[in-house]
Amino acid sequence: MSDAEEPASTSSRKAQRGLWRLMLKLPAIRGRLQVIAAQSPHLNGMFEAYEEAYVTLQRFQKERDRSDCPLIEEYETLCSEIESDVLSIVLGDTTSI
Repeated sequence: MSDAEEPASTSSRKAQRGLWRLMLKLPAIRGRLQVIAAQSPHLNGMFEAYEEAYVTLQRFQKERDRSDCPLIEEYETLCSEIESDVLSIVLGDTTSI
């Protein structure tokens, strides 16, 4: 099933898990992140992307040696970039991404 065919409930569950992971990763902004997430459902795509990147990274780290899998570094970078974007949104209180 492609992303376009994915049921909305599955998509929203991924977004929720991504939000939870970000809240664990960024405890200093957890409360503000929760408020902004509730007020700005258009951020669900970012939370969903974080969930997918995080899960993929974990799988690569379990299954492969770091030297054999350049994708590990790529997914670490992707997760860090999403975390930085979320920090910028929450600390800048801008929800127009």
